[in-house]
Amino acid sequence: MDELTAHYNKFNEDKRLMRRHGQVEYITSMKYIHKYLEILQGENAKDTTLQILDIGAGTGRYAVELAKEGYDVTAVEYVKYNLGRLKQNANVAKKECQEAGKEFLLQAYQGDARKLKRFAEDTFDLTLLFGPMYHLFGEDEKVLALKEARRVTKTGGIIFVAYCMNDYAILTYGFKEKHIKESVENGRITENFHVVSEEKDLYDYVRLEDIDAVNARVSVERIKIITPDGPANHIRPVLNKLDEEEFALFLQYHLTVCERGDMMGAAAHTLDILRAV
Repeated sequence: MDELTAHYNKFNEDKRLMRRHGQVEYITSMKYIHKYLEILQGENAKDTTLQILDIGAGTGRYAVELAKEGYDVTAVEYVKYNLGRLKQNANVAKKECQEAGKEFLLQAYQGDARKLKRFAEDTFDLTLLFGPMYHLFGEDEKVLALKEARRVTKTGGIIFVAYCMNDYAILTYGFKEKHIKESVENGRITENFHVVSEEKDLYDYVRLEDIDAVNARVSVERIKIITPDGPANHIRPVLNKLDEEEFALFLQYHLTVCERGDMMGAAAHTLDILRAV
């Protein structure tokens, strides 16, 4: 994982979700997070604050915002640099909440998605597993992470799992950036065009059937699967040229199609929404 640490020490995770294509991903993801938090709150007989776990929390874009909204959030991040930025962002938000007379509950720890021994079983109402599956290679490693997320999530709770999609890599790195011939020649792509990733590549790419295979080995059931960014990453220059009204219309369009199966495979990311059973 040293390559991963080096990568995120240079990568500006703070700004990624603020760019137009990142805003699409963030706004969409938060829409569905809020939807299922409302459902969980309705199912919760006791008037208690919902417990959220953000595994692979990065610099805290989701964790900090959800804590500002009044949820009790715990964040786990592997990369120390990201964890430091998360804590800085949390301190700023905490001060803002205190000045407004609002409670801000966020704890942050360094940790590995595959080993969450710090947390007891059935602790969290909603768990986010947004980053780790990008960087865990092969089905077994992904199953370990999802099993840990399931273990610490209450039965009946919700787990959000994000993946990087195979055909986005084929279309962008392979064809758009003209690496397709060398990738075929050196065995980095199979005969049916599945990317063969190694840990040095930092990112692993999956198809919908790969996600299904992971889920089949864990006590979860799918509620729905969406693409949080759809075509946004394919048309970054176009999005950047839209005026605010046009961009709002693109968001409106995307939110009407993000659950459609025919929009999934070629998108950069897929978000699997699961119920812990």
